[in-house]
Amino acid sequence: MTWTADDPASTESSGDRARRGIRSFVLRQGRTSPAQARALEVLLPRYGIGATAAALDYPSVFGREVPVTLEIGFGMGDATAKIAAEYPQRDFIGIEVHGPGVGSLLNRIDAMRLTNLRVIRHDAVAVIRDMIPMASLAAIHVYFPDPWPKKRHHKRRLMSPAFVHELAMRLARDGYLHVASDWPDYAEEMLATLSGESLLANQAEGFAQRPAWRPQTRFEMRGLARGHPVFDLLFLRR
Repeated sequence: MTWTADDPASTESSGDRARRGIRSFVLRQGRTSPAQARALEVLLPRYGIGATAAALDYPSVFGREVPVTLEIGFGMGDATAKIAAEYPQRDFIGIEVHGPGVGSLLNRIDAMRLTNLRVIRHDAVAVIRDMIPMASLAAIHVYFPDPWPKKRHHKRRLMSPAFVHELAMRLARDGYLHVASDWPDYAEEMLATLSGESLLANQAEGFAQRPAWRPQTRFEMRGLARGHPVFDLLFLRR
């Protein structure tokens, strides 16, 4: 798994790489379908938000002022589109680097005529650091982040104490952070990390029940059919 030459992230400078530190992701070499490739070319300029070092102004992006939810790592975007369609009174921003997934969600946005969902194709750590204002989000969703199962790769796991603190700082008062995982040891690690963040309060005794707003993905349902556990964590900004 390596960077592809045609991906925007592959053009970063050595200085950018030094500031970024250890990556929590690699770009997969999955096949991009013709429909996904067309979406990246035609629809990303329409429904995408370009990576920038300037903080986002949500009313300028969406043309209104309502609560904003950020999703990190939306995969193929099926759950993201469903949530946006079910909650038209909220605005949503999804972050993903994987080209086929970005193209797939762009096609869903277009087909479903979703006006409350925009996409950023960039590294989530940089987006949080540079683009998301403090105390500005009503919610953050992180569903099934890469578990990096080999012990020597655990340092690449996204939900580190430092990153969780940055997420908590971007939540408005009473905003929530909702995380889900199907990897038991990572779920336990995240529970400990989130519980150790002083800005967050657990809304359950340990793991939470799956909230109604999180639809089950096809990947998740296949796992459940095979007996794989799924863990939800729901924390509120103090």
